[in-house]
Amino acid sequence: MIHKDRIRHLIATPPESGKYVLYWMQQAQRIKYNHALCYAIEKANGIGLPLVVCFVLTPDFPEANLRHYVFMLEGIADVQKSLQKLGIVFVVKIGSMTDSVLSIAKEAAWVVTDVGYLRVQRQWRKQVSGKLRCPFTEIETDVTVPVMIASNKEEIGARTLRPRIMRQLDAYLDPVILPEYQRKKEPRPVQPSALIDPVKLAGQVAYDKNILPVKNILGGPAEAGDLLKRFISKKLARYHVLARDPTADCRSGLSAYLHFGQISPIHIVREVRESEAPDAAKAAFIDQAVIRRDLAVNFIFYNTAYDQYEGAAPPWAKQTLDKHRIDKRPYVYSFEALEAGETHDPYWNAAQMEMMKTGAMHNYMRMYWGKKIIEWRRDPEEAYEAMLTLNNRYELDGRDANGFAGVAWCFGRHDRPWQERAIFGKVRYMNAAGLKRKFLIDEYVKRIGEI
Repeated sequence: MIHKDRIRHLIATPPESGKYVLYWMQQAQRIKYNHALCYAIEKANGIGLPLVVCFVLTPDFPEANLRHYVFMLEGIADVQKSLQKLGIVFVVKIGSMTDSVLSIAKEAAWVVTDVGYLRVQRQWRKQVSGKLRCPFTEIETDVTVPVMIASNKEEIGARTLRPRIMRQLDAYLDPVILPEYQRKKEPRPVQPSALIDPVKLAGQVAYDKNILPVKNILGGPAEAGDLLKRFISKKLARYHVLARDPTADCRSGLSAYLHFGQISPIHIVREVRESEAPDAAKAAFIDQAVIRRDLAVNFIFYNTAYDQYEGAAPPWAKQTLDKHRIDKRPYVYSFEALEAGETHDPYWNAAQMEMMKTGAMHNYMRMYWGKKIIEWRRDPEEAYEAMLTLNNRYELDGRDANGFAGVAWCFGRHDRPWQERAIFGKVRYMNAAGLKRKFLIDEYVKRIGEI
């Protein structure tokens, strides 16, 4: 049973005709714990029609490059094989998102999709709903508590969203059991796509081929599930103690898989809760995987300018940063120097290299990395642009709610005023002395250098 709060009918009309039910898979690129796929199967079984699943590749997706496409398509290849085993037709189309969806939806009796929160994703769904002539239902499956149920406004921080989420969380953590698909032996309503080659197909659709795929990291739901198991068995028990330490290997590594919808946050929370890890470790991880992640979604859902400095930085932060915009910077680096990791700071350089080489950066180092960019660019606007561009270009989870919220945090979003100082005003400041005091940070530099 899918919770009613996850279901939203964008076009609420009885189906009049059609040859199949169409699931437009976009954000939730998985089979397990996919409420939208469950709903689509139930609908197909209920009205006695076959199910078709369609995924559209858009070569012009904002800031996507070869690294992102390869990782995503490794997951789509996994999904394709799983759907084939279930007897469900899977079609991959290349082109304009809305035009491609509308093209295959011409003979659909019902269209189901999953929820995406980025501006472009919401625009796609609005454009499709404006031209469809059949029922169109959107299913929220990529957060724990549906975003509009968790809060009806942009929250100022984790401290205000946390109680709202936690008092409702259990109601939305039911297991998601895939119904048996009843039409698998019938003739196919459309021709399924041939098995895809992720690297070859990514090379065809990625305009930007300069950012190469990450070595030794494989995308896909199967890999995400294995990674979750390894994290729980080997790292979770010490998460509350070591997660903030860049020199300790205590991260889940699941952020990129969550970004592409290759694993469900509900799946993660249920597995973590059922583990034998200490309660403090479970609570610390769930606070990151649920509260912080859902806070980021809340930010981009309710803030229409989430990807612009004017919208990302809160009023108090913009005011204090503006007051100090003419303060002398100790160093001023070009974007090219930052991108190459060529600054005087070995810790910052190592963080930049970690992101470039692995497609990820330790959360604590990402905070330090961002704060230094503010210090080393000529003004806050330049700093914001450089930070967001680098994050979106190299991070496998770039162009994501977490990324936009993380960059905004560096400029005071979801934070509070601190003691006033040069350049930063009352925005939180971080320095290398803090890294040395808290961690064996030179070990981090050494490890990154060996990658």
